[in-house]
Amino acid sequence: MSDAIKHECGIALLRLKKPLEYYLEKYGTAFYGINKLYLLMEKQHNRGQDGAGVANIKFDMDPGERYISRKRSIDSKPIQDIFSSINSRFEEIENENPEMLKDINYLKKNAGFTGELFLGHLRYGTFGRNSIESCHPFLRQNNWITRNLVVAGNFNLTNVHELFDVLLGIGQHPKEVSDTVTVLEKIGHFLDVENEDMFKNLKAQGYSNQEVYSKIAQSLDIPKILKKASEDWDGGYAMSGLFGHGDAFVLRDPSGIRPAFWYEDDEVCVVASERPVIQTAFNLKKEDIKELTPGHALIIKKAGEVSEVEINVPRERKACSFERIYFSRGNDYDIYRERKTLGDLVVPQVIDSIGGDLDNSVFSFIPNTAEMSFYGMIKGLEDHMNNEKFEAIKALGSDYKEEDLEKILKRRARIEKIAIKDAKLRTFITQDDARDDMVAHVYDITYGTVVRGKDNLVVIDDSIVRGTTLKQSIFRILDRLEPKKIVVVSSAPQIRFPDCYGIDMARMKDFIAFEAAIALLKENSMGHIITDVYNKCKEQESIPKEHVKNYVKEIYEPFTDVQISKKISELLKPVNIKAEVEVIYQTVDNLHKACPNNLGDWYFTGDYPTPGGNKVVNKAFINYVEGSDARAY
Repeated sequence: MSDAIKHECGIALLRLKKPLEYYLEKYGTAFYGINKLYLLMEKQHNRGQDGAGVANIKFDMDPGERYISRKRSIDSKPIQDIFSSINSRFEEIENENPEMLKDINYLKKNAGFTGELFLGHLRYGTFGRNSIESCHPFLRQNNWITRNLVVAGNFNLTNVHELFDVLLGIGQHPKEVSDTVTVLEKIGHFLDVENEDMFKNLKAQGYSNQEVYSKIAQSLDIPKILKKASEDWDGGYAMSGLFGHGDAFVLRDPSGIRPAFWYEDDEVCVVASERPVIQTAFNLKKEDIKELTPGHALIIKKAGEVSEVEINVPRERKACSFERIYFSRGNDYDIYRERKTLGDLVVPQVIDSIGGDLDNSVFSFIPNTAEMSFYGMIKGLEDHMNNEKFEAIKALGSDYKEEDLEKILKRRARIEKIAIKDAKLRTFITQDDARDDMVAHVYDITYGTVVRGKDNLVVIDDSIVRGTTLKQSIFRILDRLEPKKIVVVSSAPQIRFPDCYGIDMARMKDFIAFEAAIALLKENSMGHIITDVYNKCKEQESIPKEHVKNYVKEIYEPFTDVQISKKISELLKPVNIKAEVEVIYQTVDNLHKACPNNLGDWYFTGDYPTPGGNKVVNKAFINYVEGSDARAY
């Protein structure tokens, strides 16, 4: 994406199902678990670079011995920072007595992160300060082992204030209003309740205190806790948690908005936000890995049993399509093909834009994530040209010259590496004019690839959100090649509505499609629609989210997608560039064809999968009209 935006987090949960001596004997290291966790996190580095954190629980430690370890970092390279810190203790042991690195009992008593249950998290901050306190995993401590709770997740809830009020109603005094604290305390509250209920029942049966907590650890009802805690959550989430005694869970939202995949064999149970991460870490085939069912929790008991249990009734599946277009690693079996299909399906619009003049058009992509959709676009162009060749050969008839046939067969789409991203360039100037000039050099170009004044230059990007980089940089550098026309293609549809489920796209003014619609309304003497929508949104501010309607859709209704794309082209064309400019977007229908199992399209359509979404979009519009940069959720 040429516009850098922050997005969702990543999780990695790993349970070692054998005694640690097993891994030492089979794999030659006592650090099999921490090594695998490192790999799972590094392979999800795309999901978070603001911070990271890991936690580990050791089983069967004696009272007074530390059994929970946690390390978090907001270093510029947080994963490396965390694991370097963890490894420093192992290096100390190696220097003191290398043989102790093979003594499992010694390691568990004297070194952190040598337990059986691991949880890792990668953070992309969607809001607020990037502080160490904002990094997962979060820890809720207690002297009773079964009441200790570690939580990390990829999530955002739209109704945090409602949930906060619930916590107040049960007598809690949370330290802040945030979805992370709210989730931790909500689960923690019902964990406490379950402990207290079981304690009373077991004591009444004559068990001693130590016997009671042993029984609780064996039979803690995790589905019951999660059902009570999450019944009023509104949002997208893949929530993971560890209990002090060794049970663990991962809970997915009922619409399947946020992703979660898992694998189990006799050695490990592992959960991650992306499927190819597990494949790579454990050398597996895609069919070995399961997707966690929406509304379900994967429950991993300390004794080793693994089960998938329904917690909340699944709703219509609305898995995030933007995940497929941009955020997830493109080496996933399905995502790779979906991105190629997105590029293929936009080809008819491209051909229309260049007037069918394929011979005088050069095709490329904006690095780096648009490369796969580019392959799909080229496939579509080749298919189109093959059809043209077929018809041209038929038209030659039986009496043809070899040079005519050769000319037809040599026709190909002209593919070039046009744009090169200079990842090392840093903008140190703060004055706007001078800074814009520096930003214009973030990308470089390959000279001599375009016939000046004659060729069209077509470049594909995975999505265009704000368009800032296009206007400040990409259009300017492409114009240096002096093409007749520059066509920028978005493999995603126009992003019109904010997200509220974990991706940092919360303000209406950040969407170039919204800017274009507002401009069209004003140009066509329809500014009253802006006022009407604002008033309708204000009227709904105090009603329950379940009854709120998304009135912001009315901003776009007077215009076709083509009209809005044309206005976007006008708004993004920099002054003083010579080439004609056009921006083309994928259609929503084609998005659904390319990603048939991930129909969460609220960014493009405003059709939110939870009631809280409608409340958020209306609030975002109110904030826009009132000139407020406040968060809409």
